[in-house]
Amino acid sequence: MLNMRGPRRKQGGRHLLPLPRLAVQAACMLIPTSDDALVRAHALLDRIALIDAHNDLPWVLRTKAKGDVVAYDLAREHQDTDTDIPRLKAGRLTAQFWAAFVPTRATNPARLTLEQIDLVHRMVAAHPDVFLLATKPGDVARAKKAGKIASFITVESGGGLENSLDPLRLWYAASVRLLTLCHNETLDWIDSATDVARVPTGLSTFGEAVVKECNRLGIIVDLSHVAPHAMHRVLDVTRAPVVWSHSCAFALSDHPRNVPDDVLMRVRANGGLVMPTFVPEFVSRESYDFVRPIKTHGKTPDNFDLDTAIKEKERTHGRWPRATLEQYLDHVDYLAQAIGIDHLGIGSDFYGGPTPDGLEDVACFPRLIAGLLRRGYSESAITKIAGVNMLRLFRRVERTARRLQAMEQPHIGRLVAYDG
Repeated sequence: MLNMRGPRRKQGGRHLLPLPRLAVQAACMLIPTSDDALVRAHALLDRIALIDAHNDLPWVLRTKAKGDVVAYDLAREHQDTDTDIPRLKAGRLTAQFWAAFVPTRATNPARLTLEQIDLVHRMVAAHPDVFLLATKPGDVARAKKAGKIASFITVESGGGLENSLDPLRLWYAASVRLLTLCHNETLDWIDSATDVARVPTGLSTFGEAVVKECNRLGIIVDLSHVAPHAMHRVLDVTRAPVVWSHSCAFALSDHPRNVPDDVLMRVRANGGLVMPTFVPEFVSRESYDFVRPIKTHGKTPDNFDLDTAIKEKERTHGRWPRATLEQYLDHVDYLAQAIGIDHLGIGSDFYGGPTPDGLEDVACFPRLIAGLLRRGYSESAITKIAGVNMLRLFRRVERTARRLQAMEQPHIGRLVAYDG
């Protein structure tokens, strides 16, 4: 009998045999009839919504095709990266949060943010038979019924605000429904997990106003990339549940981007979600240990050739451990015990970079579901992790917004008016 609450037991990770990328991707798109768990996973995905909280395809389109969606041609497979329409369909996704990512040190970050938001709109418009522009939880059911992928827009890094609250309302009007407060660098108003702390409490008075205005608008606040002390401060001031859209458990891999136990202890009370990600060094301590000496604060230094540095180290230390699907499932197990099934989701963070063995591209989501089945997760628990939890949180964020809009005026102004 399947466990209706979560995993029966903790299983250790194991390294899968490395396969050529092309062979692995082809395998992800097949449904071997001899694999009962995978067959069951596909049958389950026929009925339920599968939501991924973070994919950086818009940035891939900018860097590989200068933002020209038509020239890139998402309708064909791109074996040099991880996301395209054929593999999205094979991955059985019902909804995807597309990140309008903007590097912290970008020139004109406000303009670039708008360009990335527009890029997602153009991507949806170029493939209306595949994508459905989504702004509310009900759009997920509409997409499922139509056989499309509900496409939500997120902004990854509040640097695009340029220290003003007013762009938040324009972003919301442009369909943005989730904001990752910072990226790999500390901003004037919030400390990043992978940079030097500069804000005494982690979140300045202006930063608190950003969180409160997101609550009032109905924008989901995302604490991935945020320093732990800033996470605590956000949890102190938010009126709505928050998410970690692409972060794993710090206890299993001590990368600064992961969520520490003292923060996890507050997730239930907030009603939030932790959505473990596929980034190898976040998943595997061995993977992080391999790159740890090469990186500063857990991130690649500016103007540093990481690929060359890793290749040089691999010549003397062997292949960089890329993490495995089993190790990813260890994070799901750990988080299920720490915060409960109702506070879990999925946030792949596919960005065209390294991925774990077994989770190489967007076609591999059914493998993840099959892995959960093998570990004893019930179909009810998997349904929650796959999408129900995120939809419940989204609806609560919307209810909070309606209540606050009846009570509060918009939060306006620039950082200098709040922090001096």
